[in-house]
Amino acid sequence: MNEIQTFQQFLATKSPHLPIWELVINLSLAAVLSYILSYIYTRYGSSLSNRRMFSKNFMLITITTMLVIAIVKSSLALSLGLVGALSIVRFRAAIKEPEELAYLFIAIAIGLGFGANQGITTIIAFGIICGVIILRKRYHKADGSQNLYLTVSSHNPKKIEIEDIKEILNKYCSTIDMRRFDETNEELEGVFLVEFENFNQLLRAKSEIQKLSDSVRITFLDNKGLM
Repeated sequence: MNEIQTFQQFLATKSPHLPIWELVINLSLAAVLSYILSYIYTRYGSSLSNRRMFSKNFMLITITTMLVIAIVKSSLALSLGLVGALSIVRFRAAIKEPEELAYLFIAIAIGLGFGANQGITTIIAFGIICGVIILRKRYHKADGSQNLYLTVSSHNPKKIEIEDIKEILNKYCSTIDMRRFDETNEELEGVFLVEFENFNQLLRAKSEIQKLSDSVRITFLDNKGLM
C-alpha cells in the first residue's frame, strides 16, 4: 500500500513557482539566439529553397520549445501528457534538404537549453556551433570548387546522345551524379549534379558540350553563385 501511495505521489502534478523574471530573461535570450541563427542560416546556408522565408520559423519554434520544457520539466505526469499530445499532432513540414532539418534541430536545442534553465551552457554551445558553420563556409569558399546542377537539353534534327555528354563531363568534373534523364523522339534532357574544381573547367565543359550540336541548351544552377 505504501508503494502505491509513493508512486501516486511521484506522478502527482507539482506546481513549483516559476519566477516571472527568470522566464522573461530566458525567453528573451532564446529569441536573440534564434534571431542570430536565422541570420547565420540566411547568410551561410546552402539550401536551394527560400532561406529567408524558412528562417522566420526559427524564433517561434525556439521560444515555443522553451515554454513547453519550462512547464513540464518538474512534473512526470505533464511530461507523459506531452508525449501523448505529440503522438496525436502530426508534423508534416516539407523538409526538402537535410540542412533545413539540421537548423531546425539547433533551434529546438536552444529552446530545450533555456527551458531547462541551462542558459550559459546553451550560449557557449551555440557560439561554438556558429563558429563551426562560419569556418566551414569559409573553408569551402576558399576551396574554389563549383558544386552545381547542370541541365543539358537537345532536340531534332541534331539531337545529341547522353553518352556524349557524360564523356565530356568525365573529363572536367571531379564528381558526376545524374539526377534525371528524359528522352523522346524529338528531345533529350539530362540533369546532373556535378562538381568543378575551378571556373575554367566549367567553361571548357560548356564549350565542348555546345560543339556537339547547334540545338544544345545548357543551364547551370547554383544558389551560391557561379563566380
